[in-house]
Amino acid sequence: MALTGIQIYKLLPKTKCGECGVPTCLAFAMSLAAGKAELAACPYVSEEAKAELADAAAPPIRPVEIGTGERKLKIGGETVLFRHEKTFVNRPGIAVLITDDMSDEAVNGRLERFKTLEFERVGLTLRADLVAVKSVSGDASKFEALAAKVKNKTDAGIILMTEDASVMEAGLKACGDRKPLMYAAKKENADAMAALSKEHGCPLAVRGNGLDEVSELTAKLTEDGLNDLVIDSGARAIRKALEDQIFIRRGALLKKYKPLGFPTITFPCEMTDDLVQESLIASMFVAKYGGIVVLSDLQGHCLFPLLLARMDIYTDPQRPMATSPGVYEVGGPNENSPVLVTCNFSLTYFIVSGEIETSRVPAWLVVVDTEGLSVLTAWAAGKFVGDAIGIFLKKCGIMEKVGHKKVVIPGYAAAIVGDLEEELGDWEVMVGPRESAHIPAYLKEWKA
Repeated sequence: MALTGIQIYKLLPKTKCGECGVPTCLAFAMSLAAGKAELAACPYVSEEAKAELADAAAPPIRPVEIGTGERKLKIGGETVLFRHEKTFVNRPGIAVLITDDMSDEAVNGRLERFKTLEFERVGLTLRADLVAVKSVSGDASKFEALAAKVKNKTDAGIILMTEDASVMEAGLKACGDRKPLMYAAKKENADAMAALSKEHGCPLAVRGNGLDEVSELTAKLTEDGLNDLVIDSGARAIRKALEDQIFIRRGALLKKYKPLGFPTITFPCEMTDDLVQESLIASMFVAKYGGIVVLSDLQGHCLFPLLLARMDIYTDPQRPMATSPGVYEVGGPNENSPVLVTCNFSLTYFIVSGEIETSRVPAWLVVVDTEGLSVLTAWAAGKFVGDAIGIFLKKCGIMEKVGHKKVVIPGYAAAIVGDLEEELGDWEVMVGPRESAHIPAYLKEWKA
């Protein structure tokens, strides 16, 4: 049973050091009880207290890992209903469905799209995460062969989908070392699936006819020692499936109801035959609150906006995305190439560097540390100002790389010209365009 805030407080060191991020140990205890803080944030808690507080410190939704190596996917572990309360932590996995009654051409096409549909965005690689292998034929040998093919052709996580324990065993024989998610344990086959899950050390999905049946199954399996579980409420009507997702999250977070304290798996691929509508349904589950979203196919025009929405939702709103400060070469610059200055907000960096590349004018791009803030915000906060930029230009080594003494600043930061010229001495500070789209035209007229 979860401990109350007062019970947790009695086990804390009561130093009131503030190093956990809150001013008092009582406030920290209340945050811990509410699932809004982690015990590791307290540097002075004793080992004895850690053991006693383990239940209170655990996330209300258990984190579950699927797969191995660099492509291992972690889902669950969430502590809030809304991302502005803290942040969403582990992004949902996007899976593509492959069945053993598909033609080789269809299977190969999906696997090829799975591997090649990758998108670069603000320095991140966006792509799907999992391949769901489903037995439709009921033939164990066909299922084993398909699972082996998926394992050999991709290093991604795998979901094995069958309700027949003997067929599941064949699939595990092919790829059990990759720690696939087993789908699914039901009322009729729970014991057999649990035994396979224990034997192979793989996470297990639970499917019930409604949340009451799911809760009974998860309670039974956890009593048997299985904790790495994933929930499927069984709903395939869009409204009911969304209601279940919200009920599961609220039950786990607000009511501390342990039988629902697991990540979920959702199936937009079973809710419509239209790929565009399927993508819209998937975006709904990315926001609320699918741990895994299974799609019937991957097409770039549907996948990219879905991945982009996921990135936006699972980016910490309290921590700007930042690029490392330094001097970046764009297009192979030399000593006569222009020097441009910008902030280290990732989106700004990638937009500016992209426009420089578009201009086909080689240039040096100096990225100043503004703690991830954009140009105007950083200027208003006193982080993109003349003296700070001048000091950085002197230390970063750009002055040794060029034979001229000119530097271009963003048009929106024109107010810092005087301070920057004073800091740099004999350098000329030039005001560039306000809009990044005008950079190519500006650079084509630039002269050293």
